[in-house]
Amino acid sequence: MIVRGRAHPLVFFSMAAISDRANPSPPAAGSGEPAPQDGSGRPAPEETLTLSLNRFIPYRLNVLAQVVAEGLGRIYAKRFGFGIPEWRIIALLGEAGEMTARDIGAHTRMHKTKVSRATAALEERGLIERRANERDRREAFLSLTADGQAVYAEIVPIALTYSGQLLDGIPAEELATFDRVIEILMQRSGISVDAPPEMDI
Repeated sequence: MIVRGRAHPLVFFSMAAISDRANPSPPAAGSGEPAPQDGSGRPAPEETLTLSLNRFIPYRLNVLAQVVAEGLGRIYAKRFGFGIPEWRIIALLGEAGEMTARDIGAHTRMHKTKVSRATAALEERGLIERRANERDRREAFLSLTADGQAVYAEIVPIALTYSGQLLDGIPAEELATFDRVIEILMQRSGISVDAPPEMDI
């Protein structure tokens, strides 16, 4: 939830510049100005910047994404017997229709080995099928089978319910602000807001 009155997290990245202005370096020797002292007569030590992970926005985003993904993954594991990589692939193929394993890896930020294992498991269960790529025999197009489409139809309402529970009680105006912040962060990270995001969640 976005808390009114709190500085935007992105200002963290300019903290060094702010600190330099608020705490200028001691004057150089011979400048004629006395060096700041700590009350004991000795020059005061220079301030050392520290990093608080609990307030560091990239760390917080990563932890939040992982926790949310794991929560949804536990639901799918209990109901369907597969893990996070498998449900990501089913969700992506259900939306896109047909993709290569390489494209799936790019869109989900999963390593090719993880994609390969997950697609093999789904294919063994009869949930996805392959179609040869006539232009490149080294890869194939993957798509959901009829059984895979049935599973996709089941996971969609589960995902939407889970998302609704996370956002329940947050005012609409704050959700709109949060959505705009997410779009800005995606753009600054080089991710198109008009295409499926390439993120590991």
